[in-house]
Amino acid sequence: MNKKLLRIIAAAVLLLIAFLVTRNTQLPMVVQLVVFLVPYLLVSYDVLGEAAEGIMEGDPFDENFLMAVATIGALGIGFLPGAEPQFAEAVFVMLFFQVGELFESYAEDRSRKSIAKLMDIRPDTANVERGDTTVVVSPEQVKVGETVWVKPGEKIPLDGKVIEGASSLNTVALTGESVPRDVAIGDEVISGCINLSGMLKVKVDKAFGESTAAKIIRLVEESSGNKSESETFITKFARVYTPIVVFLALAIALIPPFFASSYGTAFPTWLYRALTFLVVSCPCALVISIPLTFFAGIGGASSKGILIKGGNYMDALAKTSTVVFDKTGTLTQGVFVVDAVHPDMLDKNQLLHLAAHVERFSTHPIAAALRLAYPNEQDDCTIENVKEVAGQGVQALVNGKNVCVGNEKMMKSMGATLSNCSLCEEYVGTIVHVAIDGTYAGHIVISDQIKPDAAESVSRLKQLGVEKTVMLTGDREEVGRFVAGKLGIDEVHCELMPTDKVDYVKQFSREGAAESKLAFVGDGINDAPVLALADVGIAMGGLGSDAAIEAADVVLMDDKPSKIAQAIRIARRTIGIAKQNAWFAIGVKVIILLLVATGLLASWAMGIAVFGDVGVMVLAVINAMRAMRT
Repeated sequence: MNKKLLRIIAAAVLLLIAFLVTRNTQLPMVVQLVVFLVPYLLVSYDVLGEAAEGIMEGDPFDENFLMAVATIGALGIGFLPGAEPQFAEAVFVMLFFQVGELFESYAEDRSRKSIAKLMDIRPDTANVERGDTTVVVSPEQVKVGETVWVKPGEKIPLDGKVIEGASSLNTVALTGESVPRDVAIGDEVISGCINLSGMLKVKVDKAFGESTAAKIIRLVEESSGNKSESETFITKFARVYTPIVVFLALAIALIPPFFASSYGTAFPTWLYRALTFLVVSCPCALVISIPLTFFAGIGGASSKGILIKGGNYMDALAKTSTVVFDKTGTLTQGVFVVDAVHPDMLDKNQLLHLAAHVERFSTHPIAAALRLAYPNEQDDCTIENVKEVAGQGVQALVNGKNVCVGNEKMMKSMGATLSNCSLCEEYVGTIVHVAIDGTYAGHIVISDQIKPDAAESVSRLKQLGVEKTVMLTGDREEVGRFVAGKLGIDEVHCELMPTDKVDYVKQFSREGAAESKLAFVGDGINDAPVLALADVGIAMGGLGSDAAIEAADVVLMDDKPSKIAQAIRIARRTIGIAKQNAWFAIGVKVIILLLVATGLLASWAMGIAVFGDVGVMVLAVINAMRAMRT
């Protein structure tokens, strides 16, 4: 059981015993003080110690100092002429202050455990193949290029490529997605995923310090250092507010008795009010609940695969009114696939067959798409004299026939007349033409596929009140406008260089309202400057480049653009909860402070003061924990 909880229980029992012992007896005041000092010191020694430490360091004005002064004053007030002893009240105040602190620790632990689940992605060991044996080492000791074996139930230790085996991976800790991801030979795997079924042999392509797991852990650990405007304000507010409260309490204790008929009789009454004033004015609810709200919000977002690098980016996300997208890899898959095959003198399979054979040695993304569409290259065809013609395409002899695969320029140079091109009007993408011995054989449409949730992402952003959505792309005008039209994006600019994107983002930022923020969403290395420039840079973390992830303020671990709206929703909810706590705490305290200072609470003053401090803090902490639920 928690040590503090045991102290609280023991002190509560001793307080009850002390109350019963002194209730109906005429014990001297000093003896009563000693009886109540036992539970008081048991429950307060750490608070008194921190208050003393603050005084010695020249920074005394915090909640520990306020509690120490108020309770010590309450213990001593009974010795003044005409004053009632307040021993039980003093212990009661400190006891409930510690209950509040305990509750706050519990709430913070829950937030930390939520983030600890994410931290659990760190692999402990790696089974690395060295020579004829497999050695178990820490992931930091594995070098790039080495191979590791990952057994079922183990975490992938480092980023790499599967070179043997097939399995399903649990990626929930990284992406928030519960559906396992199937991997086989040639697939990329990232550290932190759990291997669910088959044995995998993985060739490492990143050192552990640069692996996905290490980067995520580093991002989350650093997030608490980037404080929001609210957190920064509360810290500054407490530094000014607390000494003002102390001097006001002194004024309440010392000034009003001068206007009473008897200073000696009035002083204990006003001193009691001043001590009560100190208790209720303690800014615990604000100082604790506001940072805790942001901490919980960041933890809740991380459980959904959204890494927000600090509370300041929560602030900016909540105020986002313009979202600017990159296209390739952000709204589209970033991988070319065959959209349509329109043969002229062959069937579809034969046309793909010839095109894939001619492009088999090319590294161009279009060649990869053709090979993916017709993967069976192991046949009786002979391919000779492969020649790439710059700016046109590739030609080769396939079974003795001259096959050309390329654009209209290549077809024109070969004397082939295009036909059936009207069939492509419904498609937007790259058209690859094929000619055999100078005769047109048909064409293949290849395009980058729009992500399944891209349209949903834009729609959700508009539902959230985002005023403007923009797409910036280096792609051709017709391709960019087609994608933007499909997704319902308000504005699109095409055929841009990276510097052009920077200029547009600067322009949009100038055009926006002073309080509104601009978010840029990208994934490529050329997006890093724009991500850093935007008020909020959002990177696609699953397939995104390292530079983009480093430059971004928010990382989406599963590459789903629909998570952008979810991130904004989480940020707005977190900010809303923080504001609720601030207004509630300030409002309740102001009311009670006025009642205490004017003496309207009479004998209930200290009990109401405890609610005004500890009660408000507990309620604010409970409210703060709602930010974890997304």
